[in-house]
Amino acid sequence: MDIESIKQDFPILKQRVNDEPLTYLDSAATAQMPTPVLKAIEHYYQHDHANVHRGTHTLAQRATAAYETARQKTAAFINAKQAEEIVFTRSTTESINWIAQGLSELIKPNDAIVVTIMEHHSNLVPWQQLAKRTGAELRLIDLNDRQELDLNDAARKIDSRTKVVAIAHVSNVLGVVNPILKIGAMAHQVGACLVVDGAQAAPHLPVDVQALDADFYAFSGHKMMAPTGIGVLYGKMAWLNRLCPSQFGGEMIDQVTQQTATFKPIPWRFEAGTPNISGAIALGAAIDYLSQFGMQAIAEHEQELAAYAIPKLLAIDGLTLYGPQDRHTGVLAFNLAGIHPHDAATALDLEGVAIRAGHHCAQPLMDYLGVNATLRASFYLYNDQKDVDRLIDAIKATKEFFENGFEQA
Repeated sequence: MDIESIKQDFPILKQRVNDEPLTYLDSAATAQMPTPVLKAIEHYYQHDHANVHRGTHTLAQRATAAYETARQKTAAFINAKQAEEIVFTRSTTESINWIAQGLSELIKPNDAIVVTIMEHHSNLVPWQQLAKRTGAELRLIDLNDRQELDLNDAARKIDSRTKVVAIAHVSNVLGVVNPILKIGAMAHQVGACLVVDGAQAAPHLPVDVQALDADFYAFSGHKMMAPTGIGVLYGKMAWLNRLCPSQFGGEMIDQVTQQTATFKPIPWRFEAGTPNISGAIALGAAIDYLSQFGMQAIAEHEQELAAYAIPKLLAIDGLTLYGPQDRHTGVLAFNLAGIHPHDAATALDLEGVAIRAGHHCAQPLMDYLGVNATLRASFYLYNDQKDVDRLIDAIKATKEFFENGFEQA
């Protein structure tokens, strides 16, 4: 891939921040949008802006066609069997909440729900609440010495009482790709439902939901170059048929009387109210943009950047890197001895380097690692080795300032 050419597609990357060229390394939180996606949003509002599905006029028909085309593109992107297995939501968080709410009637007291210690709060708190409502037991799979999932612990905790196993495809802190097939096999052997949080995977790796045998798979548009406010819930049709809608109102109904209502077929029965039409269309444009490079090529590019960055990070005295060193994604969490992550991130920002600092919505994992927070740099296809070099130089400058700057002052 020609990264210099790709960078030209992202207007925001051309600016200067704090009088320095912007080096954006926070794509795990939100990815930047390329010009084709921005133009798709603009085109919809300038030419096709209307509500979908019920209108018979030309604009409504064009908006509906564009919205449903985005559904078809999304289905093809993750290799769903059919477009009807794709439900548009606001986010990964909403998708997982809908699953947890929709499965409520299937969970009984003394059932077990299994998650992992590395989960984002969005794939932990909804299950905590479901366990609280139903009397089920919530179990967390631990890590091994490499800070990967402990499969022996998983085998112990996924048993005949287990009804749901919810797991991140890729950790948003450790950068590890979890063994979904192995975990899924354990879940399905006992008849449990497999829910996969794909927020950090779908934008960066080839995803085949049929090959993964995921019962549900959730991800967000804003992490894959689409706008905020658009998310995806994939579900096997058999499992979608078992979910009750979480919201009711316009768009999702078939017939309504004074006392009763019937609902549209799947997936439209889950999409109550006017949907995020422009967001779905922009997601389709983002999928087109990513697909021209190929997700395997993007994954390999990010892995190469991580392989380039990790030795340079480890060579910095006092730097602790979390997760295995031979990772296959571009998510790197680390800390600098004696410097609070928020202070370090602020100093890096003064150098024009944008990274994340905090608990990354993974406080149980922070507790497990024995820290309150970490710094996190995350790469995408618009990053290159020059960006890594700027990160390393900024870390060294930050470290020198905190070690020597105050004394000189």
